[in-house]
Amino acid sequence: MRNFYYLIIALVMVFSCKSSNDSQKKAMSDIDSLFTSLYPAGEPGAAVLILKGDDILFQKGYGIADMNTKAMIDHNTFFNIASVSKQFSAVALMMLAEEGKLSLDDNVKKWFPEFKSPLMEKVTLRHLLSHTSGIPDSRDRSNRFFVTTAIDTQSYAYISTLEKLNFEPGTSYEYMNPTFQLMYTIVERSSGMSFDDFMRDKIFDKASMGEATYFEAGKEIPRMAHGYLQDKTSSIFNEYDYLEESFFATKADGGLYTSVTEFAKWELALRNNVLISEQSKLEAHSPKIDIADMPYNSYGYGWFIEKRPGFPVKVYHTGDNGGFQIFAGRYPEKKILYLFFSNRNDRDREQTASKLEDIMKSAGWLD
Repeated sequence: MRNFYYLIIALVMVFSCKSSNDSQKKAMSDIDSLFTSLYPAGEPGAAVLILKGDDILFQKGYGIADMNTKAMIDHNTFFNIASVSKQFSAVALMMLAEEGKLSLDDNVKKWFPEFKSPLMEKVTLRHLLSHTSGIPDSRDRSNRFFVTTAIDTQSYAYISTLEKLNFEPGTSYEYMNPTFQLMYTIVERSSGMSFDDFMRDKIFDKASMGEATYFEAGKEIPRMAHGYLQDKTSSIFNEYDYLEESFFATKADGGLYTSVTEFAKWELALRNNVLISEQSKLEAHSPKIDIADMPYNSYGYGWFIEKRPGFPVKVYHTGDNGGFQIFAGRYPEKKILYLFFSNRNDRDREQTASKLEDIMKSAGWLD
């Protein structure tokens, strides 16, 4: 009788494993089909990666990284991750706060005493991090050369003489790039290092992101994808990144180039508290302000937070600049990271993310 019992247990385990394997194979096939349909061969495409625990469940490249050389996209292709860069600047500020070199309650005037606007005494670093500063984006766009080549310090310069805020700091949400550009100089002044050196020594190297780099005109970027925009009349893909799109050269708000492979290392560094403490990470990932036109969404410090019914809490960010269209999502509770970095901007990213999440849910990865 005892042997029969053990036989039943063994059979249950075998069928359970087979069911699990079949479910995982189906998920992989469905994910591949989804991205194959979105990014045809011979056109700009995307790199996709899914990390669960410490294991990469899926990684694959689709389409072309460079339409001139015909270099193919793979998991090591470097994309401009646009506003997904903001979380790196946020972590830098939180790291400096932990070291006692600044306080998130400091006002902007403390770090920019040369600013003439008294309004900067009301705006704190917390407001910058959460897009609740009330600072408007009133950068001068009349000079095309300026808007395509301006670096952080040039781009945020108008804030020095700002005469009006859009709302009282902390009372509302308005997504804003110049407020993150201020972090470029705050990092330099509080650390005593250049922004690039600080991010390399304190962030990228510690996260094992050996090749991650910020854009600069003329800099060689490894295995770089170009962004593209398709001409609707001729179907030709035209390059659409630096000099074609505005404010492409700023760093702290959107200038980072990296790959999905390196970004997975970033995820592990965050998860294992290599860079900042668990407390600081949870603070960054906790809602600071609800977003009126995005149901179930709020913003923390450098991340969106989504509490969608039927799903675990999602911590994520999107990025758009030139032809680049980026999505970096995390389910911290499930230790899942999912990425798709694209060098064309004509796909419905939110719909793609939703379909991908549904596949993961059906596979049981989000249970």
